[in-house]
Formats: sequence, structure tokens, C-alpha cells
Amino acid sequence: MAVRAVRGAVQLERDDARHMDEQVGALLTEVLRRNDLTQDDLISVWFTATPDLHSDFPAAAARNLGITDVPLICAQELDIEGAMPRVVRLLAHIESDRPRSEVAHVYLGAAAALRKDIAQ
Repeated sequence: MAVRAVRGAVQLERDDARHMDEQVGALLTEVLRRNDLTQDDLISVWFTATPDLHSDFPAAAARNLGITDVPLICAQELDIEGAMPRVVRLLAHIESDRPRSEVAHVYLGAAAALRKDIAQ
């Protein structure tokens, strides 16, 4: 079993804790689904949020999905002029037999514009 990394992002419509929970939960669920993963395949997950998001920790959405024994961490994304607002990104480290080229990176909604080269 190899260690792989999966990227993903979602743009929120508003800075609201319930909305963040729903959208980040959907992102993480889709990462697991598209890569045929279970929670047991997760090693760790890094979340970043743009500086305009203050309502909650993105990692709280993972905990609300029942992911309680995986190390999670949140950080603030760089405040770059002109960057897409209200974006939560994730970098999940996983155990998988998939070749790196077959890992499905997940960019939901408007966030697909962030990485057209890898968004699937």
C-alpha cells in the first residue's frame, strides 16, 4: 500500500458555520467516493481557508462526518490580491494502491477554476 495525496477545494457562498459544514462535508465525502476510499484509508487531512472565512474550523465538518481518529489540522490560506474568495482547500494523505496518475482530485462548483489541470 502506497501513501498518496489528494487535493480538493470548494468555494462557499457565504461565511456561515452550517454552510461550511455542509460544503466541506460534501467535499470530503466526494474525495472518499471518487477514490474508492473509506475513513480507514485516511492518514491525515490538512484544511486551509481563505482569510475571509471566520465562522468555523473546516476540520469540524470531518468530525461531524464521524472522522474522529484521523489527525486533522486547519490553517489560513495566503491573502493574495485577486484570489478567489471564501475557499476551503484540503490535502488528504491516504493509503491507496492507485497509481499517482489515477488519484481523483476534487474541486467542487466554482472552485474547479482553481486547478483546471487536475480537477476531475
